Amino acid sequence: MFSIVSMLFGTTLTAQTETEMKAWQDYMTPGEVHKMMAQANGEWNEEITMWMDPSQPPTKSTATSKNEMIMGGRYQVAKTTGMMMGMPFEGMSIMGYDNAKKVFTSTWIDNFGTGTITMEGTWDEPTKSITLTGKALDPMTGKEGTMKQVIKFIDNDTQQFEMYENKNGTEKKTMEIKSTRKK
Repeated sequence: MFSIVSMLFGTTLTAQTETEMKAWQDYMTPGEVHKMMAQANGEWNEEITMWMDPSQPPTKSTATSKNEMIMGGRYQVAKTTGMMMGMPFEGMSIMGYDNAKKVFTSTWIDNFGTGTITMEGTWDEPTKSITLTGKALDPMTGKEGTMKQVIKFIDNDTQQFEMYENKNGTEKKTMEIKSTRKK
């Protein structure tokens, strides 16, 4: 790669340029965390529980999800389809691991809104989980609120996703998804 740069620009690389090139190479190369993410590739059945109104029982639904790595193993796309609240539901996330920041990054879009949720988080080895935090707009109030997602890797074929919202300084669990790999 260094010789290509030299040929293009007719220069010899300095130590600083070589250091810069190594930094970019480290930044762009998928690593062990990306391999770990790829272990969740495949098709999943999902059991969804949502707590919309604390005075009411939770609503339950099912969905399926398909995960696959894209862009040379740098990101994982998860596409979800199912029924939710009596309506067809589809959503998509893109999860990555930023080698420079040392954090997971996640975006989420679905057909129940027109916004994009972005989150960042870290891996916790003892609990085998990723905890992501971010902000999302509440269309009912027009205000932005904080969110937390916890993705637990129970075993190679079982995951649990939990979502929490923070309203008025109180965090409450609003969704839980139990995912099992399709056999």
